[in-house]
Amino acid sequence: MDSFDHIIIGAGSAGSLLANRLGADGKRTVCVLEAGPADSNPWLHVPAGYMKTLFDPAVTWQLKTEPCDSINGRQLEIPQGRTLGGSSTVNGMLYVRGQPIDYDAWAARGNPGWGYAEILPYFKRFERRIGEGDDRFRGRSGELPVATPDFPNTLCDAFIDSAVARGFPRNPDHNGERQEGAGRVQTVIHRGRRFSAATAFLHPAVKKGNVSVRTHALASRIRLEGRKAVGVDYIDGDGNTRSVNARLGVVLSAGPIQSPKILQLSGIGPAALLARFGIPVLHERAAVGEGLRDHYSPRFTFRAAPDSDSINNFTRGFALVLQVVKWKLGLPSILAIGPAVCHAYGKTDPALKEPDFTILFGPASMKAGFFGRMDDYPGMTCGAWKQRPDSSGYVHIQSSDPRAAPLLNPRYLSDERDQVTLVKALKILRSVFTADPMARYVVAETQPGPQVQSDDEWLDFARRMGSSSWHMMGSCRMGPAIDASTTVGPDLKVHGVEGLHVVDASVMPTMPSANTYASTMMVAEKAADMILGKPPLPAAQL
Repeated sequence: MDSFDHIIIGAGSAGSLLANRLGADGKRTVCVLEAGPADSNPWLHVPAGYMKTLFDPAVTWQLKTEPCDSINGRQLEIPQGRTLGGSSTVNGMLYVRGQPIDYDAWAARGNPGWGYAEILPYFKRFERRIGEGDDRFRGRSGELPVATPDFPNTLCDAFIDSAVARGFPRNPDHNGERQEGAGRVQTVIHRGRRFSAATAFLHPAVKKGNVSVRTHALASRIRLEGRKAVGVDYIDGDGNTRSVNARLGVVLSAGPIQSPKILQLSGIGPAALLARFGIPVLHERAAVGEGLRDHYSPRFTFRAAPDSDSINNFTRGFALVLQVVKWKLGLPSILAIGPAVCHAYGKTDPALKEPDFTILFGPASMKAGFFGRMDDYPGMTCGAWKQRPDSSGYVHIQSSDPRAAPLLNPRYLSDERDQVTLVKALKILRSVFTADPMARYVVAETQPGPQVQSDDEWLDFARRMGSSSWHMMGSCRMGPAIDASTTVGPDLKVHGVEGLHVVDASVMPTMPSANTYASTMMVAEKAADMILGKPPLPAAQL
């Protein structure tokens, strides 16, 4: 069997950064096991390529939730990255940190060192902000470029102006001192190309020679000797079972769906669940797989004025050829942006101290039920979600076969508080499109339609038409060992197991007010220092 100092399961957002940091001094050997292939598909590197890759089973896990009673028994599609870079290679590329209160809440739940002042230096260390930003809050010299896309568009300008007219402050940097307000999104797109975690961190680490990556390597279990993790068994691309040994430890960074699944397959988890599938219980921890949360987002669609610059007008014929030429020349192009171009972070109640909902806007619309196929007419899309959902669910294995998908259910809208907040947010969203100047561009609200007016009708629409935002988290939450709802401690070590860390979005104790990409990398940045035994970075003085 091969032996390495560290074994990392998963080459996604967290695993890529961890591999870079753990192997940085050239003295430690690192093996990264990735279930999917290399990130060689050209569409993975074109920002607009997400429409071709997000539902491609060659590079994603094509998962579904269980039927969810609280959204009319619907099952939602949950694609997750399964290639180098993980979901950072197929996602919408938005870079959003969230609010200081998010991380202060983590610390308040018994996780010292995870408050906002303590984690801000870790955000700054890997970030290279390009453009406007206060250097008290923004990093300038990290590996990951964060930019505001150069994409002139009158519909985007109208959205921001109309949001301001409805009471949102204008905010050019939602990752700075405050999040509240309307403005352009920030993305990890650089020079017209996607900059995934693999591009920023993993590939440079491999070039140094002491970081080894094995693709098509599906982790089947973490091997324990007593209560110590000593290696990993995996299934290679030919179906053979292979093993690698870890001299210093194993880091599980497979994401909030696969990480609890692998723990459960390894005999770490709820005893009754493991016994159901004949898996010996090596360490009982009932919290493994519990607490799964996601942002649930109903989306509006609008028919836009014929003379508007909706992206739909540029996706066919000569207009599309011209966009391709612009992209190749490094000019603003529809190929160099993601699904959302503008944001608005707001409060459903003016008495709130911080925003509690998110709106994302894109100047394009797709055919109902056909992801990646644009409407034949100019359109717009706008969605909303509650930032910190109270509804939570689970991830459970349904077989002892590592190749079998787990059962997952975030139990969307099962908590009444989520229902109330979301209905209020949807009303505010509609009000933005009835304000000038946006109202001048709206020909018709095609979904949900003007017939939806009462709170019951809004909630019915949300239950029928809402979808996942693919921001899963919380299934291996961090907290003190005495808290039975936690899986790892503030040091991200699995409670009761030596030499085993979990480092990905599954450890987040509560949902950040953001897409989870940025905060996942922050978790990995801080975890690397803890695993290496380095002192924490000095807390920010704010």
